[in-house]
Amino acid sequence: MSTSAMNNKKNTNQNFYSSRNLWSGILFGLGLIAFIDEMIFHQLLHWHHFYDKSTTEFGLISDGLFHAFSWFATIAGLFLYADLRRRNALWKTKWWGGVFLGAGVFQLYDGIIQHKLMRIHQIRYVENVLVYDVIWNIGAIAMIIVGIILIKRTNQKVQRKEVVPSGHA
Repeated sequence: MSTSAMNNKKNTNQNFYSSRNLWSGILFGLGLIAFIDEMIFHQLLHWHHFYDKSTTEFGLISDGLFHAFSWFATIAGLFLYADLRRRNALWKTKWWGGVFLGAGVFQLYDGIIQHKLMRIHQIRYVENVLVYDVIWNIGAIAMIIVGIILIKRTNQKVQRKEVVPSGHA
């Protein structure tokens, strides 16, 4: 098969599996940022547990469940990733856009819904938590913006019907 025919087949597969590329990245990004949150803020720094409205023992159990959730999301994203590679349909730019979008949306959800509305935990229990909240949520918004830019870039390439060299998009 010629290089041009292979690129056309890859582009066709990428377009057909476009949403799978996005969802694979979203699941991986969500699981990865949840894992990082749990590892750094829960285990290493001991700033909070997933659920802080009960005993320390229950907080540790909630951390374990949260860790399991992050692990399952990460693995699900990686299974989809492997399937996309096997089908020659992996669209790296769209996948990375999904990773940033998934991580950012999870972090913003955590910062607004879990920290402020539900109050199941704070980032850190200090006098002026506002500084931590602002940094947390700005980081989330930055990841969402990067994800949207990467996703839009891949969508523009589809609209222009560019032939994308293997491994570049």
